[in-house]
Amino acid sequence: MNNFNILSSVLFLTKKLIKRKSISPIDNGCQKILMDRLNRLGFVIKLLPSESASNFIAWHGHEEPTLAFSGHTDVVGPGNINNWYFNPFNPTLYNGMLYGRGSVDMKGALSAMIVATEYFLKYNPHHLGTLLFLITSDEESEATNGTIKIVDKLISINKNINYCIIGEPSSIYKLGDNIKNGRRGSLTCNLTIHSKQKHVAYCNILANPIYQITNIINQISKIIENLNLLSLMTPPTTFQVINIITDNNHVNTTPKKIIMQLNFRFNYKLKVSIIKDKIESLINKYNLDYEINWIISSNAFVSNTGELFSIVKEAINFYQGIIPSINNNGGTSDGRFINKLGTQIIELGLISKTIHQENECVNVIDLQQLVKIYYRIIKNVLS
Repeated sequence: MNNFNILSSVLFLTKKLIKRKSISPIDNGCQKILMDRLNRLGFVIKLLPSESASNFIAWHGHEEPTLAFSGHTDVVGPGNINNWYFNPFNPTLYNGMLYGRGSVDMKGALSAMIVATEYFLKYNPHHLGTLLFLITSDEESEATNGTIKIVDKLISINKNINYCIIGEPSSIYKLGDNIKNGRRGSLTCNLTIHSKQKHVAYCNILANPIYQITNIINQISKIIENLNLLSLMTPPTTFQVINIITDNNHVNTTPKKIIMQLNFRFNYKLKVSIIKDKIESLINKYNLDYEINWIISSNAFVSNTGELFSIVKEAINFYQGIIPSINNNGGTSDGRFINKLGTQIIELGLISKTIHQENECVNVIDLQQLVKIYYRIIKNVLS
């Protein structure tokens, strides 16, 4: 494989995608760019639009084994454009880095997938098995009309997927140093506490709901810490206070109502019911007038580290000279939907250091190397 040709090809496509302002869930033409490339390679393409989201499935071949690439064309907003070195939607090369929104998460990885596929089919036009692409524009927002719809379609037509590579930025310090085969779930608690408004000069600490909430937060931290110690879960379940709002607009009264929002990123080994029971039992000890509402925005999952893990590990070691670790920390991913198919899933992508930040950027050599790694994975699965 010619390094110059690989680099020029993947850079060209990545830049082309970055120029499309595809803030989630709007695709803004990115998927047409991908589909045009896949169409020229002989892929069969099925569009699956859902509300404001754009989705498609593309496949080449008909038999097993089946290898899928999963990815998203949508990006988060750029934040304050004035804080960027360069226009986030005008891809710019500087000191070996490509700057632009989506360069890492995940238009760079999408481009690497496409270029790797082009190289593979050039030398293996009559390959074994089936190569698929599962692409959405609804990953960075609600994720209710994206990959979940693609999976529902695959289930309805009894389409099996043996292996899936998701191009999420899994690497930490060096390309390929870490991969993921699962993610923690996300549980949100909306807690409303009702109290009596009182004059600050005549109110003691016990009657002020803000002090009560402070105590509750400290106790919840200890509960989560103990749960992690008991089960030795990796990655650990975490807890964060997202927001605290009061109805108080005066300097001389205590609040009558407080709304607190909490989020738990829970390990797949920890049942949601355990978190709920322990938190509600704690709150009940304070004899508060409260309302509580729980929302699970994503379930935790872990896929089987079987043949695909060995293939991915070998490909990374071949080109990068390292053995990847597995660390399933971070946010959620569309793997939670694909996992319903019983698929072996590996998240393998670029270095995550600048994702969702101003001045998101990728080392161009990493783009080149990711093409090679993806190519070797395809070759070892389908050749």
